[in-house]
Amino acid sequence: MFTSLTDSLGGIFGKLRGKGFLSEEDVGEAMREVRIALLEADVALPVVKDFIAAVREKAVGAEVVKSIAPAQMVIKIVQDELTRILGSESQELNLRANPPVVIMMCGLQGSGKTTTTGKLALWLKTRQKKKSLLASLDIYRPAAQQQLETLGRQMQVDTLPIVPGEQPLAITKRAVAEAKAGGYDVLFLDTAGRLHIDDTLMAELQQVKALGNPTETLLVADALTGQDAVNVAREFHAKIGITGIVLTRIDGDARGGAALSMRSVTGQPIKFLGTGEKPSEIEPFHPDRIAQRILGMGDIVSLVERAAEESDVKEAERLARKMKTGEFNFNDLYKQFKTIQKMGGLGGVMGMLPGIGKLKGKMEEAGMDGSLMKRQMAIILSMTKRERAYPKLLNPSRKNRIAQGAGVTVDEVNRLTKQMKQMGLMMKKMGKIGKRGMMQELASMQKQLPPGGM
Repeated sequence: MFTSLTDSLGGIFGKLRGKGFLSEEDVGEAMREVRIALLEADVALPVVKDFIAAVREKAVGAEVVKSIAPAQMVIKIVQDELTRILGSESQELNLRANPPVVIMMCGLQGSGKTTTTGKLALWLKTRQKKKSLLASLDIYRPAAQQQLETLGRQMQVDTLPIVPGEQPLAITKRAVAEAKAGGYDVLFLDTAGRLHIDDTLMAELQQVKALGNPTETLLVADALTGQDAVNVAREFHAKIGITGIVLTRIDGDARGGAALSMRSVTGQPIKFLGTGEKPSEIEPFHPDRIAQRILGMGDIVSLVERAAEESDVKEAERLARKMKTGEFNFNDLYKQFKTIQKMGGLGGVMGMLPGIGKLKGKMEEAGMDGSLMKRQMAIILSMTKRERAYPKLLNPSRKNRIAQGAGVTVDEVNRLTKQMKQMGLMMKKMGKIGKRGMMQELASMQKQLPPGGM
């Protein structure tokens, strides 16, 4: 998300940094370009006007223009305003009520509402040890109730038994009673959606809300719909009163304007982002971190948090000991690839590193993207267990067999094998030299890596 906006703002601020002195005309020109960039990123016009006016007012002051690093001060002002528009502080789910806390999920059909319901229940289970009950009120979409039941089974979260022909209000009443009797902490009501907003849908949601008395009413919106998502949010909030937003499919939206607009338009916070299709691919929304990502500053805090969640401490210590002796093999490399995939893939990890946008083109030219990692994983899976454990066994005949099995060229197998040897040597040297001299050694080894290397 925000790829195009990040690239545009990077170019604009790059030109500002190249000037030792900034006049009010320079700031004005930059703001015009920022305005265009925001509009092209699908940010709502009223939000853009408010943003530009606030930044311009602070950026043209004498304190900024005459400062030692005026460009950096302008960028800081933009960052602060982006954070303000996005909500200033992250908003957690409101669970401060007598259990079961009812969370009502609403949104248009196809927005990912049912999948998000399951993801949130799993998130509460793993992060806060909350026991949840899932209830589907969608009696209109074929197999919608069965879909939630299947998700619950996969995530080991309880679902309300399906009663054929039961109406939404009756399901709501039964779900609340079952949640109380079963000692559940949270009850999720997965309401029905429509292809578009209509009076029938809103009337039903209003009745469900009155009966269920939810603590949270979350709107699930698809980021790919752009300005339509903003209009949907405005309508839902006006008719039923939402308390928060979950933005889905942000991994497929290069513009990201919906996220910048929805908070301002509704006055309600974005609470979660759906970052992928897997059950674990959902994360809390942090306005300050998102603002940093938009400006190409990365998001090291989220990266560290994600790494901590997906990494096994004992496994990491075992791997560190092996690396010191140069015993790193294909099994170890494959485990590292899997960890990176769980963290959102190579693109997801790189997107959180500061300044990586400038290297994006070069990385793609060198073939360092998600497809490269998948091909290398296929190569490793085409090896026998013994070959993975002992890379030295790979002679020309074995490499040819592995290439055919993985659907790649022998050159790709050779390249991966060469990288393995270099990594083993590098880790062994690092173990011997300790901290002193490590950076010099890494710098010299980096020059020896082949184009597109690890």
